[in-house]
Amino acid sequence: MQSRRRKYLWPILSAFWLLLVLLGAPRLQQLAIPPGLRPKTLTSWPRWLDQELLPSFVGPEELSKDPCPPSCSTHEWRSQKLGCLMETCFDTSRCQSQGFKVFVYPIGPTQPISEVHHKVLASIEGSRYHTVNPEEACLFVLPGDALGPQLLPLWNGGQNHLIFHLHPGSWLDLGFDPGQAMMARANPTPETFRLGFDVSLPFFPQSYPQRGGSQSQLVHLIPTWRRPVGLRHVGSGSSNQWDQNAILIPSDRHGETSKGRRDRPCKQDHTTEQSEDQKRLYNSTFCFIPPNCRLGSFHLLQALKAGCIPVLLSRGWEPPFSEVIDWGTSAIVIDERHLHQLKSALQGLPPARVLALRQQTQFLWDAYFSSVEKIVYTTLEIVRDRIFRAASRPWLLWNAPPGGLLALPTFSTHLADFPFYYQRHGSRPSGRFSALIWVGSLDQPPMKLIQEVAGSQHCAQILVLWSNESPPPAQGKWPQTTVPLIVIEGKKKKSDRFFPYSTISTDAILSLDARSSLSTSEVDFAFVVWLSFPERIVGFQTRSHFWDETNGSWDYTDQRPNEFSVVLTAAAFYHRYYHNLFTHSLPAPLRDLVDELSACEDILMNFLVAEVTKLPPIKVPQRKQLQEVPSPQHPRAEQQLKNCVNRFASWFGRMPLVHSQLRLDPVLFKDQVSVLRKKYRHLERL
Repeated sequence: MQSRRRKYLWPILSAFWLLLVLLGAPRLQQLAIPPGLRPKTLTSWPRWLDQELLPSFVGPEELSKDPCPPSCSTHEWRSQKLGCLMETCFDTSRCQSQGFKVFVYPIGPTQPISEVHHKVLASIEGSRYHTVNPEEACLFVLPGDALGPQLLPLWNGGQNHLIFHLHPGSWLDLGFDPGQAMMARANPTPETFRLGFDVSLPFFPQSYPQRGGSQSQLVHLIPTWRRPVGLRHVGSGSSNQWDQNAILIPSDRHGETSKGRRDRPCKQDHTTEQSEDQKRLYNSTFCFIPPNCRLGSFHLLQALKAGCIPVLLSRGWEPPFSEVIDWGTSAIVIDERHLHQLKSALQGLPPARVLALRQQTQFLWDAYFSSVEKIVYTTLEIVRDRIFRAASRPWLLWNAPPGGLLALPTFSTHLADFPFYYQRHGSRPSGRFSALIWVGSLDQPPMKLIQEVAGSQHCAQILVLWSNESPPPAQGKWPQTTVPLIVIEGKKKKSDRFFPYSTISTDAILSLDARSSLSTSEVDFAFVVWLSFPERIVGFQTRSHFWDETNGSWDYTDQRPNEFSVVLTAAAFYHRYYHNLFTHSLPAPLRDLVDELSACEDILMNFLVAEVTKLPPIKVPQRKQLQEVPSPQHPRAEQQLKNCVNRFASWFGRMPLVHSQLRLDPVLFKDQVSVLRKKYRHLERL
């Protein structure tokens, strides 16, 4: 009897197990791979709406009207329809030998060029991408969008060409067939936009700043929950009242998507900002951007600058730089069929979500949209990432500070290698540093300094950058150290000290002059401080800048002991990534200026780090004054430093340096307690 039961039990269990596998496999697969870890496909807009805000009431018959079925990707469908892909319309072999170089066709004597195009071309010609030799160019840029490119000698049907079409409208407005040329167009429509090939730009007026640009003008960021929820309809002069803020509930006409209204003008398509409208923007929490007016992307820029969270419809236009920017982290994207639920949905947003959205608007504005130069550089870097896909930036580098333009893929594509993402990545920099000692033309070999630095428990290696006219001492003349000592013969330039030498093996660099005088305790404490702030400069000697009202220019001084904005690199810690940024990001004229003038390299490195981090450097105490070159007393020398500050500020387009009054001391520093309780007791000795 038991054997008979056993005989039927196994087939029943086998059938049950088979049924469980067939029905539960898809669900188990979904649970095995969390949604956040699945690879992302190249898409432009969410297919429907932000699921956290609004439930979907769309019917099955409406879903069937989607022109792209779920089995196909939007990228493939649009590209096949418009006939161009990077693989078919771009010759990447031109970019393999010389890298990503851009050639700009010269402007003809009778060729009409708008002021906006002049700014675009000037930005390219002053960048690290530009080349005057068309033979080594990877990309060719037309000097305008209103000429017949068929007459250009290197046109070749438009292959490897980029056309900046900066006026809203379709490419039929060009007056010629762009062929295989990429189009960087303002406010494009999905019907003519080749996703993955063209680049969507924001529309900006002729008065837009070429470089630097104004910072975001968000007045009230915290606390967001005390401010009434306001929705401003950008581009419309009418308003009513809702929750004590000037608002306009968008009507159904803004959701019209018929072809006859694609290029219709908005009610107020002005390219100049109206002061009253701007005041309302700064007092609004949300801004509705009409997608079908020709200046929708310009209104989007206005909202980002004001810190007003954009409310966008998911259809009707292609957002700026949608290939790399995740607009879902800075805007509310909804479907046009759910506009009537918008008011209640926005009111139900938690304060933390509103704060995160507003912070992201400020980051996007400053990183990609505040100037013509940043818009052009972002366009070129998007094209570069397509060409060199193996060395392209991850999604997070584009959507987290400091942004894709300041995270060079030539340095690394791993987040853990950059100083900005340690906390986000959950990692820390290596616990060792490399000392880089610069020996100038009048300096003696720093034997004592080498011994003090080598005594640090955190020192991994010492590199002596020899820029002296006389040859360096023989190998046996250098002091004996427990760490490797490497002598590098430089090119007798001040900018050599910030070159990314391959022999540097650690994340942290201790930059020193041969005349610097530091003790081992000072080095150890400064390095421990830097480990907590790896994205900043940590050092001892400081300077400050201020605005001279009399002369109408910036001034530079060491007479403000309680306030500083510059840390001298004669003795300072910073991340090695800044050597790559200094060498490969800054233009050659700025580095040449450093080589010509004395004591300007400190200022330029501080400008660069402040521009990236938006934070001041950090000062630590010193046991005794560094034996550096004394402050210049000669009026000509002082004027040189002032000229450096003003010329750097002019190139950056603004003053990036940030003042600070903070100095970090060890615990119990100079307290009246036993010296045995102090870890860095030698810092207090004279």
